[in-house]
Amino acid sequence: MAERATAAGRAGLRTGPGRLLVTVYGVFTVAAASRSAYQLSARFDEAPVAYLLSALAAVVYALITVSLVRGGERARRLAFGCCAAELAGVLVVGTWTLLDSSEFPDTTVWSGYGYGYLFLPLLLPVAGLLWLRRARAAA
Repeated sequence: MAERATAAGRAGLRTGPGRLLVTVYGVFTVAAASRSAYQLSARFDEAPVAYLLSALAAVVYALITVSLVRGGERARRLAFGCCAAELAGVLVVGTWTLLDSSEFPDTTVWSGYGYGYLFLPLLLPVAGLLWLRRARAAA
């Protein structure tokens, strides 16, 4: 019985809306990692803070993606924490870029609350947190 519940819990994070979250977070992982790898290697001197923040965003996206795919309560908690950190990052960096754009001569994934990515970086962690909360209640 416990084995069946564990299997259901693992699958629960990656079914229905969870599957869409896994896909979008996977795309964001590749996009942010590719962008930051190029920026850090070729243009680091131009905007080091912005490029390091893009790399941090890629790491957070990767952790969320892996956690959602892995499933289980421990992975759900990690994904929940990462989504909360992502939301905080988007809000802090978004506000920072609006108040002091001199620190950001180039944009990050989270600049302007993700306006360069159609505000998905702002909406995605909210959707993730809601889904993970619902997945916990279902388990």
